[in-house]
Amino acid sequence: MELSADEARRIALRAQGFLGAPDRRGGVRGVLRHLGAVQLDTISVLARSHELIPYARLGSVGRAQVEDAYWGRGTSFEYWSHAACVLPIEEWPLFAFRRRAFVERGHRWHRMEDAEKSIAEIKARLRDEGPLMSGDIGGSKTGGVWWDWSEAKIAIEWLLDVGEVVCVERRGWKRVYDLAERAIPADLLAEDLDDDACVTRLVGQAGRALGVATRADLADYHRLRKAQVDQVVEATGLVPVSVAGWKDRAWADPAALESEPRGRHRTTLLSPFDSLIWDRARTERIFTFHHRLEAYVPRPKRIHGYFAMPLLAGGRLVGRVDPGREGTTLVARQVSLDGPKHVEAAARALWEAAGWVGCDTVRVERVLPETLTEPLIHTLSREA
Repeated sequence: MELSADEARRIALRAQGFLGAPDRRGGVRGVLRHLGAVQLDTISVLARSHELIPYARLGSVGRAQVEDAYWGRGTSFEYWSHAACVLPIEEWPLFAFRRRAFVERGHRWHRMEDAEKSIAEIKARLRDEGPLMSGDIGGSKTGGVWWDWSEAKIAIEWLLDVGEVVCVERRGWKRVYDLAERAIPADLLAEDLDDDACVTRLVGQAGRALGVATRADLADYHRLRKAQVDQVVEATGLVPVSVAGWKDRAWADPAALESEPRGRHRTTLLSPFDSLIWDRARTERIFTFHHRLEAYVPRPKRIHGYFAMPLLAGGRLVGRVDPGREGTTLVARQVSLDGPKHVEAAARALWEAAGWVGCDTVRVERVLPETLTEPLIHTLSREA
């Protein structure tokens, strides 16, 4: 099948939950199950990235409700997927291949002085005391630089890598650990998939979440190797397609091809770690939009700002907002727009974001191009 670039873009938007009516009945858990992975990150401007993901799709869902959906009643766990991610609990068996790879390697980048003793002590404490944080077991660091981990921290992270321990919650942005035998449902714990079965199901899941994707896209979603994708893609149920303007062959979710993607487009600000845009090469290919996170770029060299959030409107990426908060004021430190026709969308997205995080005022500090400063401020005051 041949797809136009526009068809591929709309298929991707619908697959990611930005085109058509949002699944409010499924709520935040429905978003997580469909996406298959929600990336975590330490940066918090409007909110942390894992909160921004369901907000972008569902609108002003309560932030406490988001946390409960991720961590309440054993519905998810944290593990290494695209990065450190919240994953639906049903995906526990699918990462057995990665846990086995850690076991085979035999260590993290940190080394323990007495691995057997440290691991035994951690497991015994978890068994006797229940879920624990790093601080409960002696702290994360020895007092030096941030990577100078304590023996206990190295041990518990190793146990997480190999699947004997699970991160079941983030509390104050610190991991809460528990034994896998207690935290993972018995049927999932007993499901023993070989490496090919794990990768097949992960590639299939990535294909459904992306709608249409190249081999590189499929590999990037859960950070697999391209060779792994090649070995299993024909067994996933995804179908080969060609997309106008894409150099590489693509694969599509057959369900996504059954009907033309139609419906209302979501207007929203996106976390740079949103799975719609976390793959920068794919984002440029689909949206002709070049975006980089500048949080770690020296301030004088930043172009769009510390945590510039792409603006999605009409199914396209049409600008960026670098947000901040001062009390109950949402501060748009910089708004960059592709043209005057996107002023209304920017104002709408800013006010919705403000209301979601409990702000009752929006202040704009800089707009590019500068000729749009007055129109944006006027539109914001009109919609207040």
